[in-house]
Amino acid sequence: MSRILRVNMTDRTVQYEEVPEKYRFLGGRGLTSSIVYDEVDPTCHPLGPNNKLVFAPGIITGTNAPTSGRVSVGGKSPLTGGIKESNAGSGWPQSVAKLGIKAIIVEGYPKDGGWWGLHITKDGATFFPADEYAGRSLYEVYPLLFERFGKKVDICSIGVAGEMKMAMAGVCFNDAHGRPSRYSGRGGLGAVMGSKGLKFIIVDPEGGPGVQIANPDLFERGRKKMLEALRQHDITKPKGGLNTYGTAILVNILNEAGGYPTRNFREGRFEGAAATSGEAIFETNKRRLGKELYNHACHPGCVIQCSNTYYDEQGNEIVSCIEYESTWALGANCGIDNLDAIGKLIWLCNDIGLDTIETGGTLAVAMDAGLLPFGDWQGAIRLLDEEIRKGTPLGRILGNGAAFTGMAFGWHRVPGVKGQNMPAYEPRAIKGIGVTYATSTMGADHTAGYTIAPEILSVGGKADPRDVKKADLSRNFQITTAFIDSSGHCLFIAFAILDIPSGFEGLVEECAGVLGADWTADDAARIGKEIMEKELAFNRAAGFTKAHDRVPEFMKYEPLPPHNVVWDVPDEELDAVWW
Repeated sequence: MSRILRVNMTDRTVQYEEVPEKYRFLGGRGLTSSIVYDEVDPTCHPLGPNNKLVFAPGIITGTNAPTSGRVSVGGKSPLTGGIKESNAGSGWPQSVAKLGIKAIIVEGYPKDGGWWGLHITKDGATFFPADEYAGRSLYEVYPLLFERFGKKVDICSIGVAGEMKMAMAGVCFNDAHGRPSRYSGRGGLGAVMGSKGLKFIIVDPEGGPGVQIANPDLFERGRKKMLEALRQHDITKPKGGLNTYGTAILVNILNEAGGYPTRNFREGRFEGAAATSGEAIFETNKRRLGKELYNHACHPGCVIQCSNTYYDEQGNEIVSCIEYESTWALGANCGIDNLDAIGKLIWLCNDIGLDTIETGGTLAVAMDAGLLPFGDWQGAIRLLDEEIRKGTPLGRILGNGAAFTGMAFGWHRVPGVKGQNMPAYEPRAIKGIGVTYATSTMGADHTAGYTIAPEILSVGGKADPRDVKKADLSRNFQITTAFIDSSGHCLFIAFAILDIPSGFEGLVEECAGVLGADWTADDAARIGKEIMEKELAFNRAAGFTKAHDRVPEFMKYEPLPPHNVVWDVPDEELDAVWW
Protein backbone atom coordinates (compact mmCIF):
# COMPACT_ATOMS: atom_id res chain seq x y z
CA MET A 1 0.00 0.00 0.00
CA SER A 2 1.43 3.39 -1.03
CA ARG A 3 1.93 6.09 1.58
CA ILE A 4 2.47 9.82 1.71
CA LEU A 5 5.67 11.10 3.31
CA ARG A 6 5.15 14.41 5.13
CA VAL A 7 8.32 16.38 5.87
CA ASN A 8 8.13 19.18 8.44
CA MET A 9 11.04 21.58 8.12
CA THR A 10 10.05 23.57 11.25
CA ASP A 11 11.03 20.81 13.65
CA ARG A 12 12.71 18.51 11.09
CA THR A 13 10.41 15.56 11.57
CA VAL A 14 8.96 13.12 9.08
CA GLN A 15 5.73 11.17 9.16
CA TYR A 16 4.29 8.48 6.91
CA GLU A 17 0.56 8.69 6.31
CA GLU A 18 -2.00 6.48 4.64
CA VAL A 19 -3.22 7.79 1.30
CA PRO A 20 -6.68 9.36 1.68
CA GLU A 21 -9.40 7.80 -0.43
CA LYS A 22 -9.80 11.04 -2.40
CA TYR A 23 -6.20 10.69 -3.64
CA ARG A 24 -6.37 6.97 -4.40
CA PHE A 25 -6.76 7.38 -8.17
CA LEU A 26 -4.39 10.32 -8.54
CA GLY A 27 -0.71 10.66 -9.31
CA GLY A 28 1.71 13.18 -10.76
CA ARG A 29 0.15 16.56 -11.54
CA GLY A 30 -3.31 15.46 -10.46
CA LEU A 31 -1.95 14.69 -7.01
CA THR A 32 0.34 17.71 -6.61
CA SER A 33 -2.37 20.14 -7.69
CA SER A 34 -4.97 18.45 -5.47
CA ILE A 35 -2.73 18.62 -2.40
CA VAL A 36 -1.79 22.24 -3.09
CA TYR A 37 -5.47 23.08 -3.62
CA ASP A 38 -6.44 21.34 -0.38
CA GLU A 39 -3.58 22.44 1.88
CA VAL A 40 -2.09 25.74 0.65
CA ASP A 41 -3.72 29.13 1.21
CA PRO A 42 -3.87 30.70 -2.30
CA THR A 43 -3.06 34.11 -0.79
CA CYS A 44 0.07 32.96 1.06
CA HIS A 45 3.52 34.25 0.21
CA PRO A 46 5.23 31.66 -2.04
CA LEU A 47 8.43 31.86 0.02
CA GLY A 48 6.75 32.05 3.41
CA PRO A 49 5.89 29.38 5.97
CA ASN A 50 2.43 28.54 4.59
CA ASN A 51 3.44 27.40 1.11
CA LYS A 52 4.20 23.72 0.56
CA LEU A 53 6.30 21.84 -1.96
CA VAL A 54 4.84 18.57 -3.21
CA PHE A 55 6.61 15.83 -5.17
CA ALA A 56 4.56 13.09 -6.82
CA PRO A 57 5.60 10.33 -9.21
CA GLY A 58 3.06 9.59 -11.93
CA ILE A 59 0.52 6.79 -11.66
CA ILE A 60 2.65 4.32 -13.64
CA THR A 61 6.08 5.68 -12.65
CA GLY A 62 8.23 2.91 -11.17
CA THR A 63 6.65 0.21 -13.37
CA ASN A 64 8.06 -1.15 -16.63
CA ALA A 65 5.74 1.02 -18.71
CA PRO A 66 7.76 2.75 -21.45
CA THR A 67 8.86 6.36 -21.07
CA SER A 68 7.27 6.72 -17.65
CA GLY A 69 9.92 8.18 -15.33
CA ARG A 70 8.24 11.51 -14.74
CA VAL A 71 7.84 13.51 -11.55
CA SER A 72 5.51 16.43 -10.86
CA VAL A 73 6.66 19.12 -8.46
CA GLY A 74 3.92 21.41 -7.18
CA GLY A 75 3.40 24.46 -5.00
CA LYS A 76 2.54 28.12 -5.24
CA SER A 77 4.91 29.76 -7.70
CA PRO A 78 7.05 32.74 -6.68
CA LEU A 79 7.28 33.63 -10.39
CA THR A 80 3.56 33.65 -11.27
CA GLY A 81 1.86 33.89 -7.88
CA GLY A 82 -0.41 31.01 -8.90
CA ILE A 83 -0.49 27.25 -8.67
CA LYS A 84 2.42 25.46 -10.27
CA GLU A 85 3.22 21.99 -11.55
CA SER A 86 6.68 21.55 -13.03
CA ASN A 87 7.58 18.25 -14.64
CA ALA A 88 10.87 16.39 -15.14
CA GLY A 89 12.13 13.01 -16.31
CA SER A 90 14.63 11.18 -14.10
CA GLY A 91 15.26 7.97 -12.24
CA TRP A 92 14.43 9.85 -9.01
CA PRO A 93 10.63 9.50 -9.16
CA GLN A 94 11.00 5.85 -10.14
CA SER A 95 13.01 5.28 -6.98
CA VAL A 96 10.43 7.16 -4.89
CA ALA A 97 7.62 5.03 -6.33
CA LYS A 98 9.56 1.80 -5.75
CA LEU A 99 9.70 2.70 -2.05
CA GLY A 100 5.90 2.76 -2.00
CA ILE A 101 5.73 6.55 -1.67
CA LYS A 102 2.89 8.22 -3.56
CA ALA A 103 3.86 11.78 -2.66
CA ILE A 104 6.33 13.78 -0.56
CA ILE A 105 4.93 16.93 1.07
CA VAL A 106 7.52 19.43 2.32
CA GLU A 107 6.01 21.97 4.70
CA GLY A 108 6.89 24.30 7.55
CA TYR A 109 9.64 26.85 7.84
CA PRO A 110 13.08 26.49 9.41
CA LYS A 111 13.55 28.15 12.78
CA ASP A 112 17.29 28.40 12.34
CA GLY A 113 19.75 28.83 9.51
CA GLY A 114 21.68 26.15 7.69
CA TRP A 115 20.95 23.61 5.00
CA TRP A 116 19.61 20.10 5.30
CA GLY A 117 19.35 17.00 3.21
CA LEU A 118 16.79 14.21 3.48
CA HIS A 119 17.89 10.61 2.93
CA ILE A 120 15.04 8.20 2.16
CA THR A 121 15.45 4.42 2.21
CA LYS A 122 13.21 1.39 2.77
CA ASP A 123 13.78 1.93 6.50
CA GLY A 124 12.50 5.49 6.59
CA ALA A 125 13.66 9.07 6.11
CA THR A 126 16.40 10.86 8.05
CA PHE A 127 17.89 14.34 7.93
CA PHE A 128 21.58 15.12 7.49
CA PRO A 129 23.40 18.48 7.68
CA ALA A 130 24.17 19.82 4.19
CA ASP A 131 25.98 23.10 4.90
CA GLU A 132 29.21 21.71 3.47
CA TYR A 133 27.57 21.50 0.04
CA ALA A 134 25.97 24.95 0.01
CA GLY A 135 27.25 27.60 -2.38
CA ARG A 136 28.99 25.03 -4.56
CA SER A 137 28.71 23.89 -8.15
CA LEU A 138 26.17 21.12 -8.67
CA TYR A 139 28.56 19.40 -11.06
CA GLU A 140 31.06 19.36 -8.18
CA VAL A 141 28.56 18.27 -5.53
CA TYR A 142 26.74 15.40 -7.26
CA PRO A 143 29.81 13.09 -7.49
CA LEU A 144 30.44 13.70 -3.78
CA LEU A 145 26.88 12.67 -2.94
CA PHE A 146 27.08 9.50 -5.03
CA GLU A 147 30.35 8.66 -3.28
CA ARG A 148 28.77 9.23 0.13
CA PHE A 149 25.38 7.55 -0.38
CA GLY A 150 26.15 5.00 -3.09
CA LYS A 151 26.05 4.85 -6.86
CA LYS A 152 22.47 3.56 -6.99
CA VAL A 153 20.77 6.49 -5.25
CA ASP A 154 18.91 9.24 -7.06
CA ILE A 155 19.28 12.91 -6.17
CA CYS A 156 16.89 15.86 -6.05
CA SER A 157 18.46 19.21 -5.24
CA ILE A 158 18.63 22.94 -5.66
CA GLY A 159 21.63 24.95 -6.80
CA VAL A 160 22.89 28.27 -5.51
CA ALA A 161 20.00 30.03 -7.29
CA GLY A 162 17.56 28.08 -5.13
CA GLU A 163 19.61 28.84 -2.04
CA MET A 164 19.22 32.54 -2.86
CA LYS A 165 15.49 31.96 -3.49
CA MET A 166 15.61 33.38 -7.00
CA ALA A 167 12.31 33.17 -8.84
CA MET A 168 13.80 31.38 -11.83
CA ALA A 169 15.47 28.68 -9.72
CA GLY A 170 14.54 25.13 -10.68
CA VAL A 171 14.50 21.78 -8.89
CA CYS A 172 17.27 19.55 -10.23
CA PHE A 173 17.37 15.75 -10.62
CA ASN A 174 20.19 13.52 -11.83
CA ASP A 175 20.04 11.93 -15.26
CA ALA A 176 20.86 8.29 -15.97
CA HIS A 177 24.59 9.10 -15.89
CA GLY A 178 24.49 11.04 -12.63
CA ARG A 179 24.66 14.51 -14.14
CA PRO A 180 22.69 17.36 -12.49
CA SER A 181 20.81 18.00 -15.71
CA ARG A 182 17.12 17.05 -15.42
CA TYR A 183 15.01 19.97 -14.26
CA SER A 184 11.57 20.81 -13.03
CA GLY A 185 12.60 24.24 -14.10
CA ARG A 186 9.58 26.40 -14.63
CA GLY A 187 7.92 28.59 -12.04
CA GLY A 188 10.70 29.04 -9.48
CA LEU A 189 9.93 25.99 -7.34
CA GLY A 190 13.65 25.72 -6.56
CA ALA A 191 13.20 28.95 -4.59
CA VAL A 192 10.36 27.35 -2.62
CA MET A 193 12.61 24.40 -1.78
CA GLY A 194 15.30 26.88 -0.75
CA SER A 195 12.86 28.75 1.49
CA LYS A 196 12.35 25.50 3.41
CA GLY A 197 16.10 25.10 4.03
CA LEU A 198 16.07 21.82 2.10
CA LYS A 199 19.07 21.31 -0.16
CA PHE A 200 18.69 17.63 -1.16
CA ILE A 201 16.29 14.71 -1.19
CA ILE A 202 18.33 11.57 -1.77
CA VAL A 203 16.44 8.36 -2.45
CA ASP A 204 17.75 4.79 -2.27
CA PRO A 205 15.17 2.33 -3.66
CA GLU A 206 17.07 -0.80 -2.63
CA GLY A 207 14.73 -3.30 -0.96
CA GLY A 208 11.60 -1.23 -1.53
CA PRO A 209 8.25 -2.93 -2.09
CA GLY A 210 7.90 -1.66 -5.64
CA VAL A 211 4.76 -0.40 -7.32
CA GLN A 212 1.74 -2.59 -6.64
CA ILE A 213 -0.26 -3.28 -9.81
CA ALA A 214 -3.91 -4.02 -9.03
CA ASN A 215 -4.76 -5.54 -12.42
CA PRO A 216 -1.58 -6.92 -14.03
CA ASP A 217 -3.33 -8.24 -17.15
CA LEU A 218 -4.95 -4.89 -17.95
CA PHE A 219 -1.71 -3.05 -17.24
CA GLU A 220 0.28 -5.36 -19.50
CA ARG A 221 -2.23 -5.05 -22.32
CA GLY A 222 -2.02 -1.27 -22.11
CA ARG A 223 1.77 -1.29 -21.83
CA LYS A 224 2.11 -3.30 -25.04
CA LYS A 225 -0.25 -0.98 -26.92
CA MET A 226 1.70 2.07 -25.79
CA LEU A 227 5.06 0.52 -26.63
CA GLU A 228 3.91 -0.47 -30.10
CA ALA A 229 2.54 3.00 -30.81
CA LEU A 230 5.80 4.66 -29.73
CA ARG A 231 7.84 2.28 -31.89
CA GLN A 232 5.66 2.97 -34.94
CA HIS A 233 5.39 6.75 -34.98
CA ASP A 234 7.95 8.60 -37.09
CA ILE A 235 8.66 11.13 -34.35
CA THR A 236 9.07 8.69 -31.43
CA LYS A 237 10.40 5.47 -33.03
CA PRO A 238 14.05 4.31 -32.73
CA LYS A 239 16.22 6.46 -35.02
CA GLY A 240 13.14 8.59 -35.64
CA GLY A 241 13.07 12.36 -35.36
CA LEU A 242 13.52 12.69 -31.60
CA ASN A 243 16.03 9.86 -31.21
CA THR A 244 18.23 11.19 -34.02
CA TYR A 245 18.06 14.95 -33.60
CA GLY A 246 16.52 15.40 -30.15
CA THR A 247 13.89 17.99 -29.38
CA ALA A 248 16.02 20.54 -31.25
CA ILE A 249 14.73 18.95 -34.47
CA LEU A 250 12.04 21.62 -34.10
CA VAL A 251 14.43 24.53 -34.69
CA ASN A 252 14.40 24.46 -38.48
CA ILE A 253 10.71 23.52 -38.58
CA LEU A 254 9.60 26.50 -36.50
CA ASN A 255 12.06 28.80 -38.21
CA GLU A 256 10.66 27.90 -41.62
CA ALA A 257 7.14 28.50 -40.29
CA GLY A 258 8.14 32.01 -39.23
CA GLY A 259 7.23 31.21 -35.64
CA TYR A 260 10.73 30.97 -34.11
CA PRO A 261 11.04 33.92 -31.66
CA THR A 262 14.23 35.84 -32.31
CA ARG A 263 15.95 38.64 -30.36
CA ASN A 264 13.33 38.94 -27.64
CA PHE A 265 10.40 38.18 -29.94
CA ARG A 266 11.26 40.89 -32.50
CA GLU A 267 11.30 38.49 -35.45
CA GLY A 268 9.96 35.06 -36.36
CA ARG A 269 13.02 33.78 -38.18
CA PHE A 270 16.64 33.51 -37.05
CA GLU A 271 19.48 33.57 -39.54
CA GLY A 272 21.48 31.31 -37.23
CA ALA A 273 18.77 28.65 -36.86
CA ALA A 274 20.46 26.00 -38.99
CA ALA A 275 23.72 26.41 -37.04
CA THR A 276 21.99 25.85 -33.69
CA SER A 277 19.53 23.10 -34.64
CA GLY A 278 19.25 19.42 -33.81
CA GLU A 279 20.72 18.61 -37.20
CA ALA A 280 23.71 20.84 -36.41
CA ILE A 281 24.23 19.10 -33.06
CA PHE A 282 24.14 15.69 -34.78
CA GLU A 283 26.49 16.67 -37.60
CA THR A 284 28.92 18.53 -35.32
CA ASN A 285 29.16 15.52 -33.01
CA LYS A 286 29.67 13.25 -36.02
CA ARG A 287 32.52 15.41 -37.28
CA ARG A 288 34.14 15.83 -33.87
CA LEU A 289 33.77 12.22 -32.72
CA GLY A 290 34.20 10.50 -36.07
CA LYS A 291 30.92 8.58 -35.72
CA GLU A 292 27.18 9.03 -35.63
CA LEU A 293 25.89 9.52 -32.09
CA TYR A 294 22.25 8.83 -31.38
CA ASN A 295 20.49 10.11 -28.28
CA HIS A 296 19.99 8.51 -24.88
CA ALA A 297 17.24 8.25 -22.28
CA CYS A 298 16.79 10.78 -19.49
CA HIS A 299 15.55 7.96 -17.24
CA PRO A 300 15.55 4.15 -17.24
CA GLY A 301 12.89 2.65 -19.49
CA CYS A 302 12.51 5.51 -21.96
CA VAL A 303 12.16 4.16 -25.50
CA ILE A 304 12.01 7.56 -27.20
CA GLN A 305 15.51 8.51 -26.01
CA CYS A 306 15.68 12.15 -27.11
CA SER A 307 18.45 13.43 -24.80
CA ASN A 308 21.64 14.41 -26.60
CA THR A 309 25.20 15.01 -25.48
CA TYR A 310 27.26 17.71 -27.17
CA TYR A 311 31.07 17.53 -27.53
CA ASP A 312 33.89 19.96 -28.24
CA GLU A 313 36.65 19.73 -30.85
CA GLN A 314 38.76 17.54 -28.55
CA GLY A 315 35.92 15.08 -28.01
CA ASN A 316 35.20 16.28 -24.47
CA GLU A 317 31.63 16.70 -23.30
CA ILE A 318 30.36 20.27 -23.21
CA VAL A 319 26.87 19.53 -21.91
CA SER A 320 23.99 17.11 -21.84
CA CYS A 321 21.56 17.95 -23.04
CA ILE A 322 20.72 20.73 -25.51
CA GLU A 323 16.93 20.77 -25.68
CA TYR A 324 14.91 22.71 -28.25
CA GLU A 325 13.74 25.21 -25.66
CA SER A 326 17.27 25.71 -24.36
CA THR A 327 19.02 26.16 -27.72
CA TRP A 328 16.29 28.67 -28.58
CA ALA A 329 16.21 30.55 -25.25
CA LEU A 330 19.98 30.95 -25.01
CA GLY A 331 20.44 31.09 -28.79
CA ALA A 332 17.95 32.74 -31.15
CA ASN A 333 16.13 34.65 -28.43
CA CYS A 334 19.44 36.26 -27.47
CA GLY A 335 20.72 36.50 -31.06
CA ILE A 336 23.46 33.93 -30.31
CA ASP A 337 24.36 31.50 -33.10
CA ASN A 338 27.42 29.87 -31.51
CA LEU A 339 26.46 26.31 -30.54
CA ASP A 340 29.47 25.84 -28.24
CA ALA A 341 28.51 29.02 -26.37
CA ILE A 342 24.90 27.86 -26.07
CA GLY A 343 26.17 24.57 -24.65
CA LYS A 344 28.25 26.43 -22.08
CA LEU A 345 25.28 28.61 -21.09
CA ILE A 346 23.11 25.51 -20.60
CA TRP A 347 25.88 23.94 -18.50
CA LEU A 348 25.94 27.05 -16.33
CA CYS A 349 22.17 26.94 -15.86
CA ASN A 350 22.44 23.29 -14.77
CA ASP A 351 25.32 24.10 -12.47
CA ILE A 352 23.73 27.15 -10.82
CA GLY A 353 20.22 25.69 -10.69
CA LEU A 354 18.35 27.83 -13.24
CA ASP A 355 15.46 27.26 -15.63
CA THR A 356 16.96 27.65 -19.11
CA ILE A 357 13.76 29.09 -20.61
CA GLU A 358 13.37 31.84 -18.02
CA THR A 359 17.12 32.50 -18.04
CA GLY A 360 17.23 32.97 -21.79
CA GLY A 361 14.12 35.12 -21.66
CA THR A 362 15.66 37.25 -18.93
CA LEU A 363 18.91 37.72 -20.84
CA ALA A 364 16.93 38.66 -23.96
CA VAL A 365 14.88 41.27 -22.10
CA ALA A 366 18.09 42.68 -20.59
CA MET A 367 19.71 42.79 -24.03
CA ASP A 368 16.64 44.46 -25.52
CA ALA A 369 16.79 47.03 -22.72
CA GLY A 370 20.43 47.81 -23.50
CA LEU A 371 22.41 45.89 -20.87
CA LEU A 372 24.21 43.86 -23.56
CA PRO A 373 24.11 43.75 -27.36
CA PHE A 374 22.17 40.87 -28.88
CA GLY A 375 24.61 38.10 -29.79
CA ASP A 376 27.09 38.87 -26.99
CA TRP A 377 27.58 35.33 -25.73
CA GLN A 378 30.67 36.24 -23.74
CA GLY A 379 28.64 38.84 -21.87
CA ALA A 380 25.81 36.36 -21.31
CA ILE A 381 28.24 33.85 -19.81
CA ARG A 382 29.63 36.57 -17.54
CA LEU A 383 26.16 37.53 -16.31
CA LEU A 384 25.42 33.95 -15.32
CA ASP A 385 28.81 33.08 -13.86
CA GLU A 386 29.80 36.35 -12.25
CA GLU A 387 26.51 38.06 -11.39
CA ILE A 388 23.77 35.46 -10.84
CA ARG A 389 26.03 32.78 -9.34
CA LYS A 390 27.54 35.26 -6.90
CA GLY A 391 24.24 36.96 -6.03
CA THR A 392 25.39 40.49 -6.82
CA PRO A 393 22.69 43.17 -6.92
CA LEU A 394 22.49 42.82 -10.70
CA GLY A 395 22.52 39.05 -10.33
CA ARG A 396 19.62 39.20 -7.90
CA ILE A 397 17.61 41.26 -10.39
CA LEU A 398 18.29 38.87 -13.26
CA GLY A 399 17.77 35.82 -11.06
CA ASN A 400 14.19 36.84 -10.41
CA GLY A 401 13.19 36.44 -14.03
CA ALA A 402 12.27 38.36 -17.14
CA ALA A 403 9.30 40.28 -15.75
CA PHE A 404 11.29 41.48 -12.72
CA THR A 405 14.22 42.40 -14.98
CA GLY A 406 11.90 44.33 -17.29
CA MET A 407 10.58 46.34 -14.36
CA ALA A 408 14.08 47.02 -13.06
CA PHE A 409 15.21 48.33 -16.44
CA GLY A 410 11.97 50.16 -17.22
CA TRP A 411 11.40 48.04 -20.32
CA HIS A 412 7.96 47.26 -21.73
CA ARG A 413 8.80 44.46 -24.19
CA VAL A 414 8.53 41.52 -21.80
CA PRO A 415 7.04 38.49 -23.60
CA GLY A 416 5.36 36.71 -20.70
CA VAL A 417 2.01 35.82 -19.17
CA LYS A 418 1.30 35.85 -15.44
CA GLY A 419 4.95 36.68 -14.80
CA GLN A 420 6.40 33.68 -16.69
CA ASN A 421 8.35 34.18 -19.89
CA MET A 422 7.07 32.65 -23.11
CA PRO A 423 8.78 29.58 -24.57
CA ALA A 424 9.99 28.98 -28.14
CA TYR A 425 6.84 29.47 -30.20
CA GLU A 426 5.68 32.88 -31.42
CA PRO A 427 2.00 33.47 -30.56
CA ARG A 428 1.50 36.06 -33.29
CA ALA A 429 2.43 33.45 -35.92
CA ILE A 430 0.85 30.44 -34.18
CA LYS A 431 -2.39 31.53 -32.55
CA GLY A 432 -3.33 28.30 -30.76
CA ILE A 433 -0.18 28.15 -28.69
CA GLY A 434 -0.76 31.82 -27.87
CA VAL A 435 -4.19 30.93 -26.52
CA THR A 436 -2.53 28.26 -24.37
CA TYR A 437 0.07 30.75 -23.12
CA ALA A 438 -2.65 33.21 -22.19
CA THR A 439 -5.10 30.84 -20.51
CA SER A 440 -2.88 28.18 -18.92
CA THR A 441 -3.04 27.98 -15.14
CA MET A 442 0.77 27.89 -15.17
CA GLY A 443 1.60 31.13 -16.96
CA ALA A 444 3.09 31.06 -20.46
CA ASP A 445 3.76 27.34 -20.87
CA HIS A 446 3.88 25.39 -24.14
CA THR A 447 3.59 22.03 -22.39
CA ALA A 448 0.24 22.99 -20.85
CA GLY A 449 -1.55 22.54 -24.17
CA TYR A 450 0.75 21.74 -27.08
CA THR A 451 -1.32 22.90 -30.04
CA ILE A 452 1.90 22.96 -32.06
CA ALA A 453 1.10 19.30 -32.83
CA PRO A 454 -1.77 20.08 -35.24
CA GLU A 455 -0.82 23.69 -36.04
CA ILE A 456 2.74 23.02 -37.24
CA LEU A 457 3.47 19.27 -37.21
CA SER A 458 0.12 18.01 -38.56
CA VAL A 459 -0.05 15.50 -35.72
CA GLY A 460 -3.56 14.65 -34.54
CA GLY A 461 -5.03 16.47 -37.53
CA LYS A 462 -4.17 19.81 -39.08
CA ALA A 463 -5.09 23.31 -37.91
CA ASP A 464 -4.31 26.61 -39.59
CA PRO A 465 -1.79 28.31 -37.30
CA ARG A 466 -3.18 31.78 -38.05
CA ASP A 467 -6.83 30.96 -37.50
CA VAL A 468 -7.88 32.90 -34.40
CA LYS A 469 -10.65 30.49 -33.40
CA LYS A 470 -8.56 28.34 -31.07
CA ALA A 471 -10.40 28.28 -27.73
CA ASP A 472 -11.74 24.75 -28.18
CA LEU A 473 -8.44 23.42 -29.49
CA SER A 474 -6.41 24.85 -26.61
CA ARG A 475 -8.93 23.80 -23.97
CA ASN A 476 -9.02 20.21 -25.20
CA PHE A 477 -5.23 20.01 -25.29
CA GLN A 478 -4.95 21.47 -21.79
CA ILE A 479 -7.42 18.93 -20.41
CA THR A 480 -5.71 15.97 -22.08
CA THR A 481 -2.29 17.20 -20.99
CA ALA A 482 -3.40 17.36 -17.35
CA PHE A 483 -4.17 13.64 -17.53
CA ILE A 484 -0.89 12.78 -19.30
CA ASP A 485 1.03 14.77 -16.67
CA SER A 486 -0.72 12.68 -14.01
CA SER A 487 0.07 9.36 -15.66
CA GLY A 488 3.84 9.50 -15.29
CA HIS A 489 4.41 9.33 -19.04
CA CYS A 490 6.55 11.84 -20.87
CA LEU A 491 4.44 14.38 -22.77
CA PHE A 492 6.11 13.22 -25.99
CA ILE A 493 3.84 10.18 -26.03
CA ALA A 494 1.26 12.68 -27.30
CA PHE A 495 2.71 12.46 -30.82
CA ALA A 496 1.99 8.74 -30.96
CA ILE A 497 -1.33 8.65 -29.14
CA LEU A 498 -2.78 11.50 -31.20
CA ASP A 499 -2.17 9.60 -34.44
CA ILE A 500 -2.49 5.98 -33.26
CA PRO A 501 -5.75 5.36 -31.34
CA SER A 502 -4.50 2.13 -29.76
CA GLY A 503 -1.75 4.16 -28.08
CA PHE A 504 -4.32 6.29 -26.27
CA GLU A 505 -6.18 3.13 -25.26
CA GLY A 506 -2.89 1.84 -23.87
CA LEU A 507 -2.38 4.99 -21.80
CA VAL A 508 -5.77 4.62 -20.13
CA GLU A 509 -5.38 0.86 -19.61
CA GLU A 510 -1.93 1.18 -18.05
CA CYS A 511 -3.17 3.68 -15.48
CA ALA A 512 -6.36 1.75 -14.77
CA GLY A 513 -4.34 -1.45 -14.40
CA VAL A 514 -2.05 0.03 -11.76
CA LEU A 515 -4.90 1.57 -9.78
CA GLY A 516 -7.55 -1.10 -10.22
CA ALA A 517 -9.85 1.43 -11.88
CA ASP A 518 -12.51 0.84 -14.50
CA TRP A 519 -11.63 3.66 -16.88
CA THR A 520 -12.36 4.54 -20.49
CA ALA A 521 -11.15 7.38 -22.68
CA ASP A 522 -14.01 9.49 -21.33
CA ASP A 523 -12.60 9.12 -17.83
CA ALA A 524 -9.26 10.51 -18.99
CA ALA A 525 -11.03 13.67 -20.17
CA ARG A 526 -13.08 13.83 -16.96
CA ILE A 527 -10.01 13.53 -14.75
CA GLY A 528 -8.08 16.10 -16.79
CA LYS A 529 -10.96 18.55 -16.49
CA GLU A 530 -11.22 18.02 -12.73
CA ILE A 531 -7.52 18.80 -12.37
CA MET A 532 -7.90 21.97 -14.41
CA GLU A 533 -10.89 23.05 -12.32
CA LYS A 534 -8.88 22.77 -9.09
CA GLU A 535 -6.00 24.75 -10.56
CA LEU A 536 -8.34 27.43 -11.88
CA ALA A 537 -10.09 27.69 -8.51
CA PHE A 538 -6.76 28.11 -6.71
CA ASN A 539 -5.65 30.86 -9.08
CA ARG A 540 -8.96 32.73 -8.83
CA ALA A 541 -8.74 32.60 -5.05
CA ALA A 542 -5.20 33.99 -5.39
CA GLY A 543 -6.62 36.97 -7.27
CA PHE A 544 -6.40 36.02 -10.94
CA THR A 545 -9.09 37.37 -13.28
CA LYS A 546 -9.84 37.39 -17.01
CA ALA A 547 -7.40 40.27 -17.33
CA HIS A 548 -4.53 37.94 -16.47
CA ASP A 549 -5.36 35.67 -19.44
CA ARG A 550 -3.80 38.05 -21.95
CA VAL A 551 -0.61 38.27 -24.01
CA PRO A 552 1.66 41.35 -23.73
CA GLU A 553 0.34 44.54 -25.29
CA PHE A 554 3.29 45.06 -27.66
CA MET A 555 2.31 41.92 -29.59
CA LYS A 556 -0.97 43.61 -30.55
CA TYR A 557 0.71 46.51 -32.36
CA GLU A 558 4.16 45.22 -33.40
CA PRO A 559 3.94 43.19 -36.64
CA LEU A 560 6.14 40.11 -36.53
CA PRO A 561 8.41 39.49 -39.54
CA PRO A 562 8.47 37.64 -41.88
CA HIS A 563 4.68 37.32 -42.08
CA ASN A 564 4.04 40.74 -40.52
CA VAL A 565 1.27 39.46 -38.28
CA VAL A 566 0.08 40.82 -34.95
CA TRP A 567 -1.80 39.19 -32.07
CA ASP A 568 -5.40 39.49 -33.17
CA VAL A 569 -7.18 36.80 -31.16
CA PRO A 570 -10.22 38.53 -29.60
CA ASP A 571 -10.43 38.69 -25.83
CA GLU A 572 -13.78 36.92 -26.12
CA GLU A 573 -12.03 33.91 -27.63
CA LEU A 574 -9.59 33.81 -24.72
CA ASP A 575 -12.39 34.12 -22.18
CA ALA A 576 -14.23 31.24 -23.87
CA VAL A 577 -11.49 28.81 -22.78
CA TRP A 578 -12.26 28.85 -19.02
CA TRP A 579 -14.53 31.76 -18.09
